[in-house]
Amino acid sequence: MELSSAEGASTRFFGLTQRSVSEDLGCRRGEFSRKHYGSVELLISSDADGAIQRAGRFRVENGSSGENTDSTPGTWHRTDVHLENPEYHTRWYFKYFLGKVHQNYIGTDAEKNPFFLSVVLSDQNNQRIPQYHSILWRKTGTQKICLPYSPTKTLSVKSILSAMSLDKFEKSPREIFHPEIQKDLLVLEEQEGSVNFKFGVLYAKDGQLTDDEMFSNETGSESFQRFLHLLGDTITLKGWSGYRGGLDTKNDTTGTCSIYTVFQGHEIMFHVSTMLPYSRENKQQVERKRHIGNDIVTIIFQEGEESSPVFKPSMIRSHFTHIFALVRYNKQNDSYRLKIFSEESVPLFGPPLPSPPVFTNHQEFRDFVLVKLINGEKATLETPTFSQKRQRTLDMLIRSLYQDMMPDLHKVNNVLNRRSFSDVLPESPKSTRKKEEARQAEFIRLGQALKLKTTLKGDTTANLATTSFCKKEPWESQSFCSNFPHEVVCADSWGQSLLVSTDAGILLIDDGQPSVQVFDKTLQIKQMNVLEALDLLIARTDKGKESRILVFRLSAVQKDIETNKVIRSKYDCRENKLERTKGCHLYAINTHHGSELRIVVAIRNKLLLVTKKYNSCNTLTSTSPLSSPESPVEEFQYIREICLSDPPVVMTLVDGPTGDSDNMICVAYRHQFDLVNESTGESYRLHHVETNRVNFVAAIDVYEDGEAGLLLCYNYICQYRKIYPFSGGSPLVQPSAYDFHFSWNQVPYAVVCAFPYVLAFTTDSIEIRLVVNGNLVHTAVVPELQLVASRSDIYFKATAAVSGPSDSSKEMGSKSSPQTPTAYEKPEFPLPSLEGEVPCKSLYKIPLSNLVGRSIERPLKSPLAPKVITTTTSSGITSLPVMHSLSLSRMEIKEIASRTRKELLG
Repeated sequence: MELSSAEGASTRFFGLTQRSVSEDLGCRRGEFSRKHYGSVELLISSDADGAIQRAGRFRVENGSSGENTDSTPGTWHRTDVHLENPEYHTRWYFKYFLGKVHQNYIGTDAEKNPFFLSVVLSDQNNQRIPQYHSILWRKTGTQKICLPYSPTKTLSVKSILSAMSLDKFEKSPREIFHPEIQKDLLVLEEQEGSVNFKFGVLYAKDGQLTDDEMFSNETGSESFQRFLHLLGDTITLKGWSGYRGGLDTKNDTTGTCSIYTVFQGHEIMFHVSTMLPYSRENKQQVERKRHIGNDIVTIIFQEGEESSPVFKPSMIRSHFTHIFALVRYNKQNDSYRLKIFSEESVPLFGPPLPSPPVFTNHQEFRDFVLVKLINGEKATLETPTFSQKRQRTLDMLIRSLYQDMMPDLHKVNNVLNRRSFSDVLPESPKSTRKKEEARQAEFIRLGQALKLKTTLKGDTTANLATTSFCKKEPWESQSFCSNFPHEVVCADSWGQSLLVSTDAGILLIDDGQPSVQVFDKTLQIKQMNVLEALDLLIARTDKGKESRILVFRLSAVQKDIETNKVIRSKYDCRENKLERTKGCHLYAINTHHGSELRIVVAIRNKLLLVTKKYNSCNTLTSTSPLSSPESPVEEFQYIREICLSDPPVVMTLVDGPTGDSDNMICVAYRHQFDLVNESTGESYRLHHVETNRVNFVAAIDVYEDGEAGLLLCYNYICQYRKIYPFSGGSPLVQPSAYDFHFSWNQVPYAVVCAFPYVLAFTTDSIEIRLVVNGNLVHTAVVPELQLVASRSDIYFKATAAVSGPSDSSKEMGSKSSPQTPTAYEKPEFPLPSLEGEVPCKSLYKIPLSNLVGRSIERPLKSPLAPKVITTTTSSGITSLPVMHSLSLSRMEIKEIASRTRKELLG
């Protein structure tokens, strides 16, 4: 890579230290609110005489976040629309195992509960990245993890189960060789929920207040018919061969026609009240209620003006329906208004409604509604009513399968059973090679036949979503620096540039420009923070006993670049060393708010608290670089020293509500996360990890409506704990109803929070989930991935092949309706270099404004298939697209909205 002599650097990096919108977003990236998902209310319904009929507690989503919002249609304040936990990412057994050689094991845990384990060695999305996909089947549900493949290191069943926190057994696992086990395991996977959906559609005239009145409507209005046509196609039930949703397709006992569609691979049948059989003698319309009353999700299409009596879920007598979507049509501006009612026990699900929830684009409204309803039904299956039933069913199926399998296992050759705790290998011992090859051939044949049968029945989604639009997703990356040859140690963003510590020294990199060397390679920076607002660069250098914290004035560094001064070395930084920090191995700073900059430095088991006051004279807007000393060391003051029992592995500063004496430090060591009071040094247990081995990843401070919380990340787990203000001198850290946890599919080495998303980085993938519920949105395969910086924009380094992306995309057949045109494109990524190819690593950027800014204001978009835009750069290297509400000031919102509109129009 070319290193410039810094000529013209003044022009390139002019204004480098000005505070950017990206930095403002970065300061607030950890702030989120569940208020965007509505609030729980007690809803009471009454009859025409005012007598109370029923009451219930529902979460009401009306697109209001407590702010004064413009009611003009088209003013969108919303997050992007995504299917949560999409089946093409969650149905592992069908996707990775069925029809392929894999191993299945059976055993019982210490409580004598039977379990099954399935392991397969496969490519990660055909990207030539071999991985072990493992599924543990238990009565409580399935647990799925990915483990890296190493040709030199073997993997045992015991190590796989240990990674799933299963270390003790009543009976050791034994391998199952029957090909028929695939059919039984597929049945277990299907218990996670149907891939096809049936939704009720109930027509309500203006002024109707009871379900008997609504179900008694023989026909709907013209606007209701247009709404049905928007949802899907009218199909004749007799002889219908697709998904029928419980309707009669032989004798017309449930009507002659219905509404049907396919959306992103899911077949959907609508139970329309006016299309179901009507009886003049039966005022309760039992036949209609039998179908719509047993739907988990029901759409209520209500006629009338906004001033008309409002629908309430308690008007409908159903113990099964948990979610109601109220739709109103406005003839004046040809728009739809949406309101969502969810039973209180239903977990949060997205997408949150825009504010106001008015849709003028009908196709976009359809896409939004269908995604919201599908996500809602999936969320409902996690309520106690359904999860307990599913657990009983799983327990019965697993125990029955265990009883059927165990007698036969005793008859199997003992030589094969020795593999139960041996290495998981794709090949068999030579002594049984022929017998094993015959068994594997039969195993594959049966699995492929089962996969074909399941697909033809419509019991699985297409691997790719179908959509009529091809727009970018917010996590799609941009090429930042092609063919970057240096090893990256750490980095941080500086304006629109990136300050990178490499094996060749400290480089300043700008998009498409030659890099500028800031320090030579004698200065080895292991950790850094660029604080533009304070004109500071903080760095931890060297290692072991020689490690130090250095502080630099950014304006002085910039001046060196502009004047083409001699590149600094380690020996030119003696005046920049903070006192008492010799031998440090970790440091942390407060990143969100407060009246002062706080730095906590870890030196073995000691914590050193250092502060720098936020004085107005320290800001760049009021201080000239010439009036300040070149080294800002004297501006820092030592406060106190705190002793811990062990050296911390992870450390995060948490701002207290007052910032006076309630600031805290979260530290991770041994098997626990602790909270330490900065003022007193007292330590409080926050979370204990109940596993033999702990790999601490991160403790991320997030602020929900201004109240502190922590995302504790270790092993496969991400746990959210809300931290309440101090009470009587100690923080309240007991379990709360707000706490939740979720599991990653692969152990990450870094986790980044950018509301509404939380991203986990592994060596070859980025797993993207939602912060509020932990639901999976997408998994991106990125070969040889290394996270570089994430304080504002997210930068990472990855491998690309000079030969370009793979052209092995395949088209897949699937049913679709005219409302859902197909546009199949298989996600493509640059492949790892093959033998004889020259490896190429580049730097890529995911703009934070795309992740966070899009959730502020922008036109509504369709949910998309994971799409790749393969744009070739001038250097001939294909850029790597990563596949697959925040509280800001009005000025920030306007600036983000203006930039986003320009991008969309451009």
